[in-house]
Amino acid sequence: MDDYFWWIVLIGFVAQLIDGALGMAYGLTSTSLLITIGLPPAHASATVHAAEIATTAVSGTAHHFARNVDWRMVRILAIAGAVGGCVGAALLSSGIGKYLAPAVALYLSALGVLVIAKAIRKVQPPAAMRGLTPLGLIGGFLDAVGGGGWGPIVSSTLVYRGSEPHRMLGTSAAAEFFVTVAITVTFAGSFGLESFGMAALALVLGGVPAAPLAAVLVKVIPRKPLMIAVGVLIVTLGILGLYRFAGSLMA
Repeated sequence: MDDYFWWIVLIGFVAQLIDGALGMAYGLTSTSLLITIGLPPAHASATVHAAEIATTAVSGTAHHFARNVDWRMVRILAIAGAVGGCVGAALLSSGIGKYLAPAVALYLSALGVLVIAKAIRKVQPPAAMRGLTPLGLIGGFLDAVGGGGWGPIVSSTLVYRGSEPHRMLGTSAAAEFFVTVAITVTFAGSFGLESFGMAALALVLGGVPAAPLAAVLVKVIPRKPLMIAVGVLIVTLGILGLYRFAGSLMA
């Protein structure tokens, strides 16, 4: 891990730039890149969620004081998301976690396609996600397994259905904090905090200076081309993960 410390700092910087410009994709980008440099999917997801505790806490608090949070919705989403997240984290960190690598790569690739599709046109969320409880369960589970996805899955669905986008985003952000804590605690029970503490610190060190820069870039860089570029990056990294898994089977 020490050999990759500064690479992870760079990953945190890039991921925060993307997230600051798009309002999502921090987890997807950082998890994809961490897996690419060799971290197992479980450790990559654990690292990202440990780093996200701070960012989601700040985000949720800010939205609360801005009165952008519907706490009745948060309660349902947080409980369901925490349950789904704990199940996903436990599954990923179990003995069969390493066999989920191709599934994680496929999932990341699929979300990359979703990001591209959202950039090109408005995408209607699946009918199966009509209720808050199943939405939270699915969002939390996939967020834990793939290291990201709460934003593209939950936030996008709420914004699409809600009449007040700022309130839906605030509600999703507040719920994400509780889901992130639950996922991190589950991973910590399996690996111990010391196993990914330095990597999480590296992500935070990279992300902090990127946050104000992202606030400036978001006014300069067109959103649509940036979303397409991020989607292509995530799909490419997912395909690379499948290629590496296939190569390990043939070795």
